Amino acid sequence: MVVGMAPISTSLKLKGIGTITIHPVSEQKQQGLASLMARLGIREQDLEESFVRSGGPGGQNVNKVSTCVVLRHVPTGLILKCQRERTQAMNRYWARRMLAEKLEARTLGRESAEAQRISKIRRQKRKRSRRAKDKMLDAKQRHGAIKKLRGRPRDE
Repeated sequence: MVVGMAPISTSLKLKGIGTITIHPVSEQKQQGLASLMARLGIREQDLEESFVRSGGPGGQNVNKVSTCVVLRHVPTGLILKCQRERTQAMNRYWARRMLAEKLEARTLGRESAEAQRISKIRRQKRKRSRRAKDKMLDAKQRHGAIKKLRGRPRDE
């Protein structure tokens, strides 16, 4: 089990060239995640991270390498499993981001972005009141009457 987070990067050893470090997550995204975690009070010391083999698409890489990240937030007991990407580094980033979003939704409740998105969808699906429906249909009929007047002139 790994505790704490190193910079999200991967090292490759290539014959004749040496070692190349690949940063799949940009510095800007890493800083944004760090500020979000700091704002929510999530510390790296509170996270327990382990890696397991993932499944699904990704070919031989996901079958052989432990790319799936299991992240546990000790104070809340929240456990997340992320196997969204092919690389371990990207899954580490996504796991932390998902954890931050879940804790934000838990602490903010109704004001969280996820709660607002869900309530917006509910409002859109809600059945119209009789008055609103009558008003809408009346406007459609008026518009249809105006469109009928646009027809070609008829010879009489």
